[in-house]
Amino acid sequence: MIDFERLRIKVGELQTYEALNMTKLFQSLLHTLIAGVVLLILIVVLANPAIELGHAWGIFFMRWLHVLSAIMWVGLLWYFNFVQIPSMPKIPDEQKPAISKVIAPEALFWFRYAALATVVTGLLVATMNGYVMSALSLTQPFVAIGIGMWIALIMAFNVWFIIWPNQQKALGMVEVTPEEKARAAKLAMLTSRANTLLSIPMLYMMVAQSHGGL
Repeated sequence: MIDFERLRIKVGELQTYEALNMTKLFQSLLHTLIAGVVLLILIVVLANPAIELGHAWGIFFMRWLHVLSAIMWVGLLWYFNFVQIPSMPKIPDEQKPAISKVIAPEALFWFRYAALATVVTGLLVATMNGYVMSALSLTQPFVAIGIGMWIALIMAFNVWFIIWPNQQKALGMVEVTPEEKARAAKLAMLTSRANTLLSIPMLYMMVAQSHGGL
């Protein structure tokens, strides 16, 4: 005869064990990312076991890395402009160090290196496809992506040579006078806004090249 009470207890223990494992997985960003990569590999292998890892796949893989990097870069750019900057005046002064001393420096690390990764992988994709010089010289039929590339290069320059140096001053990572700190914060904010403006045509041109948008 089946002992339903004992079975119920065993099922409950199993569910608790699975819940604990899932909690451990999602509490660690590294473990979550590794699980995401494993899941991707399983999906690809199951969907197409005969996939060929040749030159064409290498170009695709580099383009995928380019898209991931761009999502991180533009996502953080829009986070700063849509969330952090408008919210700062609403935060009590005693709570602002949590942003300026912890969150902002960490976000800026990923922000600037995502910009660098986006540029590097984008240039590699263009080189592997053989159109890098045609795009940068705005030669047909690569005018759309060429415009997008130049805008992205300007944005990346702004990140590394205007926003980041001035944010270091604004956040107190570099010692400056209060007047210099205020000027640096304003310049970093205005340059970030300029990049937000540029991101709109940049993203359009990147998509337009392969989808008839220009």
